[in-house]
Amino acid sequence: MSDTERQTRSHLMRKFQEHGFHPRTHLGQNFLIDLNIIEFVVRHADLNSNDLVLEIGAGTGGMTTFMAREAGHVVSVEVDRDMHQLASDAIAPYDNVTLIRQDALKNKNTFAPEIIEEIERRLRDSPEMSVKLVANLPYSIATPVISNLVATEIPWTRMVVTIQYELGLRMQARPKQSHYGALSVWLQSQCDVEMLKQLGPTVFWPRPKVDSAIMKIVPNEKRREKIQDRAFFQDFIRRLFGFRRKFMRSVLVGMYRKQLTKQDVDDLLTEMDLPLTLRAEQLDVPTLVELGNKFQTRLASME
Repeated sequence: MSDTERQTRSHLMRKFQEHGFHPRTHLGQNFLIDLNIIEFVVRHADLNSNDLVLEIGAGTGGMTTFMAREAGHVVSVEVDRDMHQLASDAIAPYDNVTLIRQDALKNKNTFAPEIIEEIERRLRDSPEMSVKLVANLPYSIATPVISNLVATEIPWTRMVVTIQYELGLRMQARPKQSHYGALSVWLQSQCDVEMLKQLGPTVFWPRPKVDSAIMKIVPNEKRREKIQDRAFFQDFIRRLFGFRRKFMRSVLVGMYRKQLTKQDVDDLLTEMDLPLTLRAEQLDVPTLVELGNKFQTRLASME
């Protein structure tokens, strides 16, 4: 059976009927049925035999087989038992695919240890390989999957993912734009983020109620090196943007009330020539990185 057949709506419907189950929309099961889009994603992933691909949400295995032809190895994760069965059938001809039936996330801030261990084990065996996340991500877990991969020490080199269009806007938003927030800052402080294509609902089955986007994310080491403590910075911007409509001074005073006085906060802001009436959403990414570094240094000096 060809990959082309496996991607058609009619074939998927027939396959589901034969097995007696249905797509589970609460798990974000919206399958790409446009072969051109699948080829577009894989082409922009720029896969070769030195690539170790991480795919979150194998679904029916349609994209998995495309990637297995190009990559050195594919580690594909699927939480749903029924989809795992279909994906297992699809990848049977390939010996360079590891299919894991597992929730990819331990919680919203952490990957499941089994996933990290599998990637690290394969990198130990083949240290020349580079890691790429290539996936049609379920909407409900797209943000934590992407954010958490950036937070790890895994030497990933590229992400090419389909996600909800609005989330794509958030990723590349700029200061003072409505979508600008902690996710925008976290990604842009360490990566180059590009929207490759906007997708309408018709390229999926079942059709989602919103548009999607194909995003390419590439690490930018020069930016990342400017962050003194990435774990601190991630927590810093999450908390700072948790009260985005408040003046930043008030938020910072509340965040560190047990460690810093109001005067300490005022001094740090004055040192950067930042008005006390600014809101976090008004600051660009480099300024927020510098601000986070100053607070991290001040707090570390008090320990």
